[in-house]
Amino acid sequence: MSDEVSVSETICQECIRLRLELDAALARMATLEAQVKELLLQLQRNSSNSSTPPSASPLDAPKPVPKAPTGRRRGGQNGHRGHHRHRLPASRVDKIVVYVPRTCTACQTPLSAEPGPNDPEPGWHQVAELPALAAVVTEHQAHSRTCPECGLLNHAAIPADVRTHVIGPRLAAIMSYLSGRFHLSKRSVKEFVEAAFNVPVSLGTVAALEQQTSAALIEAHDQARDAVRDAPVKNADETGWKQAGKKRWLWTAATVTVAFFVIHLKRGSLGLAALLGEAITGIVISDRWPGYNALPLEQRQVCWAHLKRDFQKCKERGGDGKVVGDVGLAVVEDLFTLWWEFREGLIDRKALATQLEPAIDELRSALERGSGCADHKVLAFCDNILTLYPALWLFAGMDGVEPTNNHAERVLRMGVLWRKNAFGSQSESGCRFVERILTVVQTLRLQKRSVLEFLEESVIAQRTGSLAPALIVPSRD
Repeated sequence: MSDEVSVSETICQECIRLRLELDAALARMATLEAQVKELLLQLQRNSSNSSTPPSASPLDAPKPVPKAPTGRRRGGQNGHRGHHRHRLPASRVDKIVVYVPRTCTACQTPLSAEPGPNDPEPGWHQVAELPALAAVVTEHQAHSRTCPECGLLNHAAIPADVRTHVIGPRLAAIMSYLSGRFHLSKRSVKEFVEAAFNVPVSLGTVAALEQQTSAALIEAHDQARDAVRDAPVKNADETGWKQAGKKRWLWTAATVTVAFFVIHLKRGSLGLAALLGEAITGIVISDRWPGYNALPLEQRQVCWAHLKRDFQKCKERGGDGKVVGDVGLAVVEDLFTLWWEFREGLIDRKALATQLEPAIDELRSALERGSGCADHKVLAFCDNILTLYPALWLFAGMDGVEPTNNHAERVLRMGVLWRKNAFGSQSESGCRFVERILTVVQTLRLQKRSVLEFLEESVIAQRTGSLAPALIVPSRD
């Protein structure tokens, strides 16, 4: 009997051991399944559910949904205001070739070379062409003369301000424009100047002129900083940058007419303070990057274009995430429809806010349900959105505030392309040139002013010590 009890106890102990091993294996299996699910979701990241650009989407990523055919022919539609070639004024015309009919095509009567009182204005066709380009090279010669009385050899001196520079201000402006606007490398700028203007330059000269232009743009950069910081509404964004291979961040803040850039070591609140100051005023439109959490909710508008991708990501997680994602995407569609109607003047801002109320309540309910779900990623996302919830809807009742951060992203794109082409800067002074030239170029483009003329005027002012041109033009109102 004791042997049977002993065997029974052994079997029970073995069962307990196996049960513990099974529980451990099941727990391990659940952990591995969760890891596999997360890895698969990472493999499924594409431009529709993340910040991945379309060019980097996987080959098996879902294709963009094609628009349904409208049945209209290709090209401009009836009523569309066309973009036609404009006739340059007479002051821009260097040569005129006149064609006059000599005889009447009906009766062969000779026709006068001068127009009659009933003759219409002549038709026109303008052809633009470049002359053979070569920079105007001025050689300054210092001669010597021997005095006929005492025999002293007298030497003339080339003025010091002439000897300071070997490249004139306009050519210097063009060279900085090529690197700062079109992101040409120093070697490419050198090649272009030699090929287009027949002026041999060294790489050192190209680099030195960049620094001269950078110094000439200090005041303009400061003007843009002050204008953006004082603006009641601004868009902000950031992207990676490098200095001598070390990580930096290129920040931008932009209004409708001014763009300001700064490169900083940090992507968090310190970087934001370098961009907008320690005491930030006005409304800032941005994405949900934690660096912007230093902003009070009443000063912040969260970008709905980013939220659309986040809701798509939730939907693709399945389960509770799909419920949150479906509601979020439906709200996004309704929101952008109403925003388009507001932009087109079909509804006013009061109607916009009123018609958004059902969407506001519906999304909040979905997020509150999602904040209690088992999927920790969906739970964290819902909690974060609920924390930021007032900042999602600021645009509905405040003038000048938009629901997306697209303006800042468009302004920043020039810096992104520069980084991809040049891999950043090699020095601190190179970073300062990037900040200043991007600020000036993008601001002038927003204002529809000539970048090249401004750069030339700035270089002249810097070389002569005169007043620099104003980047921020006072309003005429």
